[in-house]
Order: sequence, then structure tokens, then C-alpha cells
Amino acid sequence: METALVNEVVFKLRWEPLTEGPCGEYVEVVDYDPASGCFYQPVQLDNAHVLAQDGLAPSEGNPQFHQQMVYAVAMTTIDNFERALGRPAMWAAHRELRDGKPVGRDSYVPKLRIYPHALRDANAYYSPGKKALLFGYFPASESTAKAPDGRSSHFAGGWVFTCLSHDVIAHEVSHALLDGMHHRYVERTHPDSLAFHEAFADIVALFQHFSFPDVLRHQIGKTRGDLMRQNMLGQLAQQFGRAIGQHGALRDAIGATDPKTQQWKPHVPDPEELASTHEPHDRGAILVAAVFDAFQAIYRSRVGDLIRIATSGTGVLPDGELHPDLVNRLASEASKAAKHVLHMCIRALDYCPPLDITFGDYLRAIITADTDLVPDDDLGYRIAFIEAFRRRGIYPRSVRTLSIDSLRWPLARRGDTESSRIQRLAAILEEKHDDGFRNLRDYAKSRSDYFKRSQDLAIRLHGMLEKQPLGEELQALMRGVVRLDQSFEVHSVRPAQRIGPDGEAVNHLIVILTQQREELLDPKQPKGETFKFRGGCTLIFNLDTFDLQYAIGKSYDDTERLEAQREYLRTGRLGDLWSTYFGKRYLDGHAEPFALLHRGSEELAP
Repeated sequence: METALVNEVVFKLRWEPLTEGPCGEYVEVVDYDPASGCFYQPVQLDNAHVLAQDGLAPSEGNPQFHQQMVYAVAMTTIDNFERALGRPAMWAAHRELRDGKPVGRDSYVPKLRIYPHALRDANAYYSPGKKALLFGYFPASESTAKAPDGRSSHFAGGWVFTCLSHDVIAHEVSHALLDGMHHRYVERTHPDSLAFHEAFADIVALFQHFSFPDVLRHQIGKTRGDLMRQNMLGQLAQQFGRAIGQHGALRDAIGATDPKTQQWKPHVPDPEELASTHEPHDRGAILVAAVFDAFQAIYRSRVGDLIRIATSGTGVLPDGELHPDLVNRLASEASKAAKHVLHMCIRALDYCPPLDITFGDYLRAIITADTDLVPDDDLGYRIAFIEAFRRRGIYPRSVRTLSIDSLRWPLARRGDTESSRIQRLAAILEEKHDDGFRNLRDYAKSRSDYFKRSQDLAIRLHGMLEKQPLGEELQALMRGVVRLDQSFEVHSVRPAQRIGPDGEAVNHLIVILTQQREELLDPKQPKGETFKFRGGCTLIFNLDTFDLQYAIGKSYDDTERLEAQREYLRTGRLGDLWSTYFGKRYLDGHAEPFALLHRGSEELAP
């Protein structure tokens, strides 16, 4: 009864022609249930009767509503990515691999397949090999009926469908979109690698909560404007967490329920916690909490004047329920702040190194991306992020101070000679060609055309950089991060057009270069096990002037990073189980890494 009035919301999606499934430009819902051996009748959302009622009415027992649910949440998530990145969303290309090496050109993947009833299991995951999302369903645990708070919505043995959780769907779609941008992020190179994948997906799911005005107003009123108190908006996959026997949500950004006392307690930031936390979900939760802390600080700054007006300057709200007008204004400010934070977190992906990412790298990417788009940080968003990350012990080890200037990625070295060389690179790419970089941004007729042109440009750019002295000149600007005199890959070429708050367009071209070599796991054993050590660089060009602004990467010749990765591979707590899922089977495209990752920490033990 407490949440009955906010249990139903309407998703507002951009219109696109749909066939049964639903199947559109980005996703295709295929409702086959292997456990039952049947296909469920697909929903037709373009049907006049369905359109007239804003879609099918919510129903846990109707498979067609399940299909509608996964489509609506997936498209909402995709829209958030496209707005933040300033370009069409693309799924990871299909790559034929043999012994871990690509064979032929990558193939375009037009649609992400979504299976609402793919497995009878307490799990849901993104499959990089199938380019699909697989959602499970399962009976609630016996302990569910004994929930001490009486808030369980299930009885023991009652069916729970992960495809009906907004948080689970948004989380898995975010995995797929992140894999489409940085497919090296699932590799085991650092304790932060998979933790970042999980944390980022949680961040997207968490802040999409704030796109639902009715839910937001309800929780603002319940918490009296203090979102640090226990509330639905800070929790992820509440239904799923309770159904598998946990007290409270699957993960909680601001606090947790004590398993012994069943009392909820807020998290106390501990800068030492990161060093002792290794399980991907637990480690990722620290990053999620830091971003949520930054949001809290931004929200408090935005509503400070409203609280002063409402309290006559005392800052202490009177007892009782808040006035509806105040609740509406607080909810409006919370929604704006949440959308800004969400877009900051997504936009930062373009400013991250293409591999071996750390939480400190991500903080630098957030600060740099926001500085480029919003030069004047009047509300202190960047300061809020720096302070929140510092309190959780998250910061790059390579900076001397935690100032905005220190954290911003350094600008590429400039000079008359170097500038002219990059201009010459731009001229070669643009001259007498109809499909140059700028035309890729302006004239791509479809996502498939965008993919083809981007791939063609990557191939052409690779050929140009192999030629000397142009490759040497660009390598100097990249500070030697990538060795262009050795085998390398132009992983992607993608333009981005973003509009800042002042209405000015920021046009960028993002080029990602990577390379790899085999290294011995133990240098003392010449015939022992080997691993791939990679280097890579994200080049960010200004598309209007074609200056190289940033060269963000992990050096191919960094012996310190090599030794750290070697040590991590030898002593990492995931041990042999990791190799089962991330070894040769993964390199050949036959493993399901996220299926294992989402089963829980108890199965990740050595």
C-alpha cells in the first residue's frame, strides 16, 4: 500500500516503426522459453488498440507485457547514451577470432537481441558472443516469506521475472553499450577492470530512477527532501534482492541492511576500503557510492535556496509532511541534477583509455569531459565529484594534487610544426573524398552507413599511419603511448557532437589505437604460460580545427604496468575459475563472462 500509487509509470519513448517482437532499429525482442520449449506470442506495440492505452497494462503473468517492458527500458537507456555521447549508439561488432586473433573485417551488428525468458535461473546477463541480453526467472526463496520487515512482494516459490526489473534491464543494456565502445574492458588486467563494468552499469540504472517524476516526488516527500535517508531511489533491483533471500535490495548505493539486526544503516565512507575489496560487485559499489555522494552534494547545492525560503533561514524543516509545492520544486531540482550527473558519467567514456581502466582514470575522464563542454562550473559539479571520490579513496596515483587542473588530462603538446603536421593529416583525410571525417558526422544516412564509413576510415587511417614520417610525427604527439613502428590496430573512429549549456556545439573525433604482444607470466620460465600485454591510446581531435587535444592511453612500453599486470595475473583471487570463463574459450568468442559475473561473489572464490 505504501508504494501502490507509484508502482506504475509511463515511459515516454521516441517513436519508431516496429514489427512484432517488438523489433525496431536498435533491439529485437525474441521471446523463446527454452525451459518450456515454446515461443510466446510477440506483442505488436504499433497496434492501434495498444497505442490508445499507452501500451499494455502492467501484468506479471503476461509475457507480452514482459516484452514491452524490456523494450521500453532498453530504448530509454539507449536514448540517454545518445544524448550524452552526441552520436548514434552502436553495438559491439561481430569479430571472427581464431586463436585470439581477428579473421577478416568486423561485421555490423544492427540489433541487440533481448530474450525475456531465456533461462530458468536467478540470473540475467549480457552475452558478448551472442550480442544478446538473456533474462532469467526463478521461484522466490523460502526465506522470502519470512522477511522481518513484511515488505516482501513474493511468497515462497512464487515466480520472479528479472525482465520486469527496470534496474536489471538498464544494467544489462549498459553492459552491452559499454562493450560496444570499449570491448577490452572485460579483460582481467587490474582489480578495477570488471568492477568498473559493474559499477558503470549500476550508475546508469540508479540515475535512470530519477526520470520518473511520480516516483521521485513520492520519495522526496517520504524522505523530507533528504535523499541520504533510506529510499527506493538509492537501491537497485529491490524485488530481485528480496526474492533470493537478501534483506533489502541487491545492491544499495547509500547504505545496507545489517543481516543480523535487519536494520538499515548508511554507508560511512572509508578511504581504506578500496585497497581491501576485490570482488567486482563489492569493489564497484565503492565507485557507485562515490558518484552518489557527488550527486547528493550537487542536489543540496541546487536546493539550498528552497530550503532557506521554506525554513525562514533556519535550515530546519518543520515536523509533518512537506508542502506539495516544495516537494515538486525539490523533485524538479533532483531530476535535473540526476540527469546532469548521468550524462557526465556517460560522456566521460569517450575520455577514458581504451584498456586497463582504473577508477582514478575515470575520475580524470569525468573532469576533462565536463570541462570541455561546460567551461564555467558555477554550481561546483566538478568539485563535488573530486571531494566524493577523495572520501572513498579514489584518485589517480600519478597526480600531485586533487585540483581540477591537475586531474584534467593534459592537452597534447602544441607547436607550429606539430600543428601543421596534424593539419596535414586532416587534409589528406578530407581532400577529394566524400566520406571524410566531417561527412561521417553530417551525412551518414543510417547506423549501418555510419558503421561502414567509420570502418573504412579506420582502415584508411591505419594505412596512413604505417607510412613514415607521418606515423613518427603523430607518435611524438602521443608521447610514445602506441608504437606505430610495430603492429597496431585502429580499433574505432567515431565523431561526437555535443551541445553545451550555452548552446555552443563541441565537435570531436575520437580515434582509438591499440596493440598487443605476448609476454611470459613468469620470466624465469621461458617455456611457461604467456599472456597478452596491450597498449592503447584514445586520441581526441577538435573536428572544427582538427587540432589534437588529448592523447589518453596506457603505454605499450610501460614496464611498471607490465610487472603490475603480471603480478595481478599470478596472484589474482579469481584463480583457475577465471581461466575457465576468460581463457581461450573467451578469446574464441565461446564463453559467457557476464553469466558467471552475475551469479554472485560466492562462485568467484578461488
